[in-house]
Amino acid sequence: MAKYDRPSPETQQAALKVARANQKPGQTKEQTQLIAQGIQKGIEEYKKQMKARAREANRLKKQQSRGAPSPQPEQEQEVEVIEVSRQHPLPWLLLALSWLGFAAWHWLA
Repeated sequence: MAKYDRPSPETQQAALKVARANQKPGQTKEQTQLIAQGIQKGIEEYKKQMKARAREANRLKKQQSRGAPSPQPEQEQEVEVIEVSRQHPLPWLLLALSWLGFAAWHWLA
């Protein structure tokens, strides 16, 4: 097994600490160890992603300092969706009838 395949002791301890903190009553030691391994894999994956982002940012920074045009990252195009909805005329009809009714009541009273 290569050196980079083995997780660091700090990662193992942090994963075990989190697994123990979230341990349920009646949970066996083996189950806790499995949960700790899952947490450990998550931490390792997160570290890999952060390293990749740092490398990419460093590469772009170097390109900008050299004066080379930096490649534009693919930007998601936002699509504006316009909903055209027809309102039913019933609410407007009821509003008009109620105003006519109030006006008639006021005029007759």
